[in-house]
Amino acid sequence: MIGRIRGTLVEKSPGQALVECAGLGYEVDIPFTTFFHLPEPGEEITLHTHFAVREDAQSLYGFASRLDRDLFRLLIRVNGVGPKLAVGILSGLDAHQFIRCVEARDANSLVKLPGVGKKTAERLLIEMTDRIGQLEGQFVPLSSAATGDKGVGAVVPASSHAPRDEAEAALIALGYKPQEATRAIGKVAEEGMSSENLIRLALRNMIPAG
Repeated sequence: MIGRIRGTLVEKSPGQALVECAGLGYEVDIPFTTFFHLPEPGEEITLHTHFAVREDAQSLYGFASRLDRDLFRLLIRVNGVGPKLAVGILSGLDAHQFIRCVEARDANSLVKLPGVGKKTAERLLIEMTDRIGQLEGQFVPLSSAATGDKGVGAVVPASSHAPRDEAEAALIALGYKPQEATRAIGKVAEEGMSSENLIRLALRNMIPAG
């Protein structure tokens, strides 16, 4: 089991980070909430990871905090929730927000996540109510300094795609329908905004969980 990786961030994009460690480049699948915490390429990062092995694939999932990683491991134990859906859940809600949804029995926020219908939301509330107790001692505010969070005004390097197109593509990859992604980005788009900020604000409007 690969539980943590520390190295140089080579590339980052919504949904994935390339981390070089001891001469090897690891492609790590990440939720958007972790992507928002990443520093600039060239800087050292530490990701808490989960290594998943299937018959047809091997995937390494990375998270900005151990709390997010441990919650991911609890989520994939829920009937009908695989790694892709768990990443989608943690892209729309960070661990703190998800825990608050469970404690408040807030199914409305959960069903706004792509791939989460009413039955799945109810199953999550039922099964996770008991399991979040396993995260005791970790439910504390994340330090901006520890995670590299630079706030909503952060600027990321320009990509080869227009920020708006990249942001829409990222939401579609997460599971939102193309028209939903276009509408969500259109509501928050302003001239000069990075794709990171567009995604962050669009998700905030679509899933306004506290």
